Order: sequence, then structure tokens, then C-alpha cells
Amino acid sequence: MKFEHTEVYGFKNALRGMRNPLESWAKNDTEEENGRVVIGENDLRLAGRLILSGSEHRKFMRQIFVSVDITAPLYWWKEFDTYKVGTVANSTSTMHKIASAPITRECFEIDDYAPNLDYDGKKLGDVMDKHIEFLERMRVKYLETKDKAYWKELIRWLPSSWLQTRTVTMSYENLLAMCSKGQRRFHKLTEWSAAFIGWARTLPYAQELIFIDETVQ
Repeated sequence: MKFEHTEVYGFKNALRGMRNPLESWAKNDTEEENGRVVIGENDLRLAGRLILSGSEHRKFMRQIFVSVDITAPLYWWKEFDTYKVGTVANSTSTMHKIASAPITRECFEIDDYAPNLDYDGKKLGDVMDKHIEFLERMRVKYLETKDKAYWKELIRWLPSSWLQTRTVTMSYENLLAMCSKGQRRFHKLTEWSAAFIGWARTLPYAQELIFIDETVQ
């Protein structure tokens, strides 16, 4: 998996609005220094209390936005798509571009791939290479003949490990839900528990806002 072009924005407005209910704007101490937002102690304390009080109290988290290009396998995207509320994604098109470039191992998720795994006396890598060879042959035949039957078989037998890139926009509230202990933090798919969680930890104030449960007793 890859995470590229990460941008985070909305901190100042979200933390100012966080104080609207009690009109405590005078205590707002979040500033911007050299283009970087620095959350003050007053705002961090209030943010922490509101986060722990429940979703109805931490509405400001929905106003801190993250945009990122994620390249991930289709089986991961299938799980990510369960988080429909508050997330937006614009993807590359498998249907339109599947035949535009050679199909190789690098087109698939192979971060923890085990090619030497035994498969009925064969190596898994050899079996998968044969399948990739088949897919590439269908692609070439489609380009040679323009017969959509070859394109359809290519789509039909494409493994869910196929990598797709999507530009995703979501909020810190979405990330709080995804990264919680009961959701994806300890998921058996390393694409969640290692890759996604690892990326989320690099975001500004991730420990204080997204992974706050790790710091409270």
C-alpha cells in the first residue's frame, strides 16, 4: 500500500467552532506558525474532554479534514467502502484502463506475499505467475482483436489483490472510528493494522485526537 499527497486542513476553524456552545472563544489558543498549526494547551484539554464525551460532543472532529491518495488492493477497498458516511473517494478506473499497460506482479498487492508457500506440492508463486500470464494474454488478445469477450474475461478473473488508487477525503472523526481498538487497529489484515494505522499515526496531533484512548487511564 502507498499513501501519497497527504494534506490536513481545518484545524483553526474547527477548534474555534469547538468553543461556540459555551462562547469561550477568549480561551482559544491555537495558532499558526510558519504555515503549521500549533494547538494550544487550552484547546487540547477541551478537545480531549469532548472526544471522550462521545460523538455528539466532538463535532469539531468532523471539521478537520484529510485528503490523501491511497493505492491499495481491491479487497482492502471493499472493507474501506463500509465507511460511507463522511468519506469521499475518486478512483482510477479499472474498467477504462485495465488494458492500457502490461499486467505484472507489481500490479497486485505483494507487501507480505509468500510465493514459496506450498500449494499442493507446488509453490504459490508459480501458480500466481501462471494466472498473471493468463490475464496478460487476455489483455493482449483484446488489444489485437478488439473482441470485448477477452476484456470481459480479463475483468471476470481479475484477483481482488489488484491495486487501485483513490483520492480520499475524510475527517478526523472518520479516522477516530476506523482506528479504534474495536475496528481496524488490530485487524488481521496488515493493510489495516500496519499500513493504514501506521499512516494515521503520522498525521498532526494523531496521538492527542485520533489515538487519545491510548493516553487516558
